[in-house]
Amino acid sequence: MKEISLRIDGMHCGACVRRVTQVLHKLEGAEVKEVRIGAARIAVPETVPASAILETLAKSGYSAHLEQ
Repeated sequence: MKEISLRIDGMHCGACVRRVTQVLHKLEGAEVKEVRIGAARIAVPETVPASAILETLAKSGYSAHLEQ
């Protein structure tokens, strides 16, 4: 498992936090560590590329980028 930290644009309320949490839980093998307004931390299998996570969020209406 690798842990990924994300900065997520467009989140502004508790409903956004719930929506992003739901979307991230749908990723195969993902373990959602934390979701808060504007950010998230998840653990995913090594085989899951970061681009797949970003694409999944984009399809749900949230642009995101990896936090270094």
